[in-house]
Amino acid sequence: MIKVLKLQKALLSIILGVIALVVYIIMSEKKMHDSKYVLEASGLLLMLGGLLFLYPILFSRKDKEGCIELDPEVPIEERAEVEN
Repeated sequence: MIKVLKLQKALLSIILGVIALVVYIIMSEKKMHDSKYVLEASGLLLMLGGLLFLYPILFSRKDKEGCIELDPEVPIEERAEVEN
């Protein structure tokens, strides 16, 4: 199981980035000068969301068979019981 909390933060960051992008489009149509700062914030939020989506891949570990464990906190015995 992938770390749910990190993916929720990533999804929230991307949603906020898209909302900021929509705000930028609205502000740029009304020719407001501060719209470039909203665009910068949108870009930062989108990049942060992308990096947070990579978190489970970067910090996963391999077990004895070479398979990747996406939730290294769960002991192998418990995982075997859940699968059976």
